[in-house]
Amino acid sequence: MLSPPRDDRGGVTVEAAFAIAALITVAVLGVGGLAAVSMQVRCVDAAREAVRLAARGDERAAVESARRTGPDGASVEVQRDGARIVARVRAPAPLLPGVMVEAEAVAVPEPGA
Repeated sequence: MLSPPRDDRGGVTVEAAFAIAALITVAVLGVGGLAAVSMQVRCVDAAREAVRLAARGDERAAVESARRTGPDGASVEVQRDGARIVARVRAPAPLLPGVMVEAEAVAVPEPGA
């Protein structure tokens, strides 16, 4: 049978290792959250631009513009839904696995479009 240790040598080292790991985890999640917010803004801009061009009748340019404006790897959908046009932009958030950033914009087609 092993006897219990008689001193606390090494205890501070273990506690410091756990504290450093926790700080790094919090920092990575914070940076990932900021990156996701930045991507959300880019998705909103891309969806707005896509729906504006699609409302004018130029759906091909709408998708191309949204892909240029949106984050890398974003998927772009532009579709007519009755009397309105809907643009959706989706992208995976970096550093946050399983989190999708998404934006949607809606417009009414302009007359003659």
